[in-house]
Amino acid sequence: MRADSKIFGRPGRDRSSRGFALLGPAFIAAVAYVDPGNVATNVTAGARFGFTLVWVVVLANLMAVLVQYLSAKLGLVTGTSLAGHVAQRLPRPARIAYWLQAEGVAVATDLAEVIGGAVALHLLFDLPLALGAVLTAVVALAVLRIGDRRGQSALERVVLSFLTLIAVGFLAGLVAEPPGGAEITAGLVPSFAGAESVLLASGIVGATVMPHAIYLHSSLTTERHAVARAQRPMAVLLRATRVDVVLALLLAGVLNLSLLLVAATSLADRPSTDTLEGAHAVVTAELGTGVALLFAVALLGSGLASTSVGGAAGAEIMRSLTGLRVAPTVRRLVTLVPVVTVLAFGVDPTQALVISQVVLSMGIPFALVPLVGFTASRPVMGPHRNHPLTTAAAAAAAVVIVTLNLALLGLTLIG
Repeated sequence: MRADSKIFGRPGRDRSSRGFALLGPAFIAAVAYVDPGNVATNVTAGARFGFTLVWVVVLANLMAVLVQYLSAKLGLVTGTSLAGHVAQRLPRPARIAYWLQAEGVAVATDLAEVIGGAVALHLLFDLPLALGAVLTAVVALAVLRIGDRRGQSALERVVLSFLTLIAVGFLAGLVAEPPGGAEITAGLVPSFAGAESVLLASGIVGATVMPHAIYLHSSLTTERHAVARAQRPMAVLLRATRVDVVLALLLAGVLNLSLLLVAATSLADRPSTDTLEGAHAVVTAELGTGVALLFAVALLGSGLASTSVGGAAGAEIMRSLTGLRVAPTVRRLVTLVPVVTVLAFGVDPTQALVISQVVLSMGIPFALVPLVGFTASRPVMGPHRNHPLTTAAAAAAAVVIVTLNLALLGLTLIG
């Protein structure tokens, strides 16, 4: 396929490489899959339960590939985002209620991502967590303005830079002390190790199949709609989108798995390794200051990039469901308040991160069920509706997620 700046980038701007033309919206969405919430849940899972939950990470990332492709496909084919489709079909009271739950998920997302940046700044420069949260939010706002002023292609390049930084930092520990193949294989067999492992499994799924990334990806591909009709057959663009999604989510999946494997190999059965600060201390002792520094820098990059993406997702959700356009600065200030409050009252940041991912998991069905329905509908998608097997696989993913949510609720009720 010939690279065309009008298909995967801002009109009028040439790309130097045909392969690079495939790197588009999926890589922005992929940042949500390597955010500080992922770091906290995967490190905690590996430190507490070793390789037991390897299968959850793998399954969650496989589901994420399917879900993100369907989201991208919906926006590309119809020219309307997922939130826009939902808004068109709900009366105003139901639409506002739907927006409130989606906004709650957005706040939980911001909580995880800003806390991650704050923890990283604390590890690197010994800054107070509340101050680190403010600095993370300010830098993320600056990143968002790059996209607003210079277009999506500029934002994509910034995000790719962050992803490269994150990859180097999170893979360093895996290279320093690789895990055994037999242990990884054993971890692929589905099993749990008590109620707490179910909680963490739900958190891993929530941190991987993230609701705001589902909403955002469909929005990122809507601008390709008019160009797609004019420049390329839809089938060609859908193939390119599949490549984009697979490459982006493969990278995110490898990084997620590496976090759990490093924790299971180097941090298991060690005191305080189920917190980011404790994990950093043990990594410093076991793998050296160099690896620990890379880990902290990668965590900072994760927090900065993911909170930028989360802010864009929140703005899209509000615009589509309510018609309101709130300045990014105002949105950032509103969502920053609960984060600073949590940190100021001394709440353990890692525990707050894990709980935030459980909240995200609760919001997934509200995004996933409509997505499956819309992409399976001939009136909505025309000849590009899902193959029945694709719909069945997406429905199965929804059932798995809802089942985990119900199990989590049951465990919470019985204490």
